[in-house]
Amino acid sequence: MSNSNSASLRVLIIDDHRTMRLIIRQLLGRVSINDIAEAENGEMAMAMLNAPASTMPDVIICDLHMDKMDGMEFCNRLRRSDDDRHRGIPILILTGEEDEMLHAVSRQVGAAKILMKPIAANDLLTEIRAVVGFDAGVAV
Repeated sequence: MSNSNSASLRVLIIDDHRTMRLIIRQLLGRVSINDIAEAENGEMAMAMLNAPASTMPDVIICDLHMDKMDGMEFCNRLRRSDDDRHRGIPILILTGEEDEMLHAVSRQVGAAKILMKPIAANDLLTEIRAVVGFDAGVAV
């Protein structure tokens, strides 16, 4: 069962691995979140967000390690953006990186939460609900 909130929730996935983006998309689909955009790295995501007609996502799920612009630099740039619409978007870092120092720095530059791969669909939904601030789908 899903509700109207899940249908309207917009998610941006940023990961340099196509397979990981597909896995996250499938996890989100299991909890009725289907309005999903994707980017291969932070640089591409910033270009998408800065496009004149862009629709802002409700939440961003971002990998930590990527070429061109990694998750930490992306968080930092988004939080320092001149565009007010960018600064408040919650960013969930989804990573296999276990280094607590990198986690701490990621939070300092603006990540709402660090999540470890692999993650179950219901756990991901719980974290999205926590940072978005409203019921984003099915009961967990």
